Amino acid sequence: MAEHPKVVITDYDYGNLDIERAVLEAVGARVVGLQAKSEEELAAEAIDCDAMMNQYASIGAKTIERMQRCRVIARYGIGVDIVDVDAATAKGILVTNVRDYCTDEVADHAIGLWLALARKLFQYNAATHEGIWRWQTGQPIHRLKGRTMGIVSFGKIGQAIAERAIGFGVDILAYDPYIKKGVAEAKGARRVGKAEILQNSDYLMMQVPITPETRHFLGATEFRQVKKGAIIVNTGRGPTIDNRALYRALTEGRIAGAGLDDPEEEPAKLAKWNPSGNPLFSLANVIVTPHTAYYSEESIRVARETAASEVARVLTGGMPLNPVNAVELTRTPARR
Repeated sequence: MAEHPKVVITDYDYGNLDIERAVLEAVGARVVGLQAKSEEELAAEAIDCDAMMNQYASIGAKTIERMQRCRVIARYGIGVDIVDVDAATAKGILVTNVRDYCTDEVADHAIGLWLALARKLFQYNAATHEGIWRWQTGQPIHRLKGRTMGIVSFGKIGQAIAERAIGFGVDILAYDPYIKKGVAEAKGARRVGKAEILQNSDYLMMQVPITPETRHFLGATEFRQVKKGAIIVNTGRGPTIDNRALYRALTEGRIAGAGLDDPEEEPAKLAKWNPSGNPLFSLANVIVTPHTAYYSEESIRVARETAASEVARVLTGGMPLNPVNAVELTRTPARR
């Protein structure tokens, strides 16, 4: 290990890096904090870094190619789509993420968005604040019990959503081509195909990671198949829903409402953002939260401590607990 290995944190919105410094300085590392919104802003620091950590900033092939001694790239969250994992593997660089740190938070957030939309809480609140005291301002509202919730992606968070929703008396459908046989049934759900979940769900809960295959998982074609009057909730990645297609489905009355924890453009990753660029922000039956489903004070601390600890393990000659590409690294000769 270098005498004082350099750890570059590409960007962060935590207010400070006290947690990261406490973990990394304990193993002799030096922390450099940036607020990069582009790869160009990482160029100079990438050359001699021993590790890099990122929250929203992309670490692509150009940045990785410049790295001369980096050993690990650590993501603060679960998804690693903003890291070019293939390029890192080719350079012999480990990539890590933080798993299972916010399962309860995301599931709770998804249920909160669902209930707010199904019970028209925002419409009622807006009406009463304007002096309108009529139950009809939320009409129509349907009983939850006996209706159908479809959950797209049935991993730990999808299963946690199901566990919560079952208590409201809804029937659960699950779509996930990657889960093992019997997993859905063990959680009280019925495993179905994509067409069936679209056509039969009164509430469609999206918890989908972003991959080339899942980008615009819900697009114009899918919204023509979705059950009329359905509610869409997305606590997965924003680009899994084509927002313009969703806007058309909402304004044409095919969809009753939508709750999004992140719009398609993912504002936190942009240097400048204005909601006027996305027509969904003009609709009263759309709730958008600023990618906060994962957030609690406890989950933030776990994410920061875990990501920093992964870096510390690698810098001190150990193996990370949450490697993304460890298997691939054993097969790929590293190049420098």
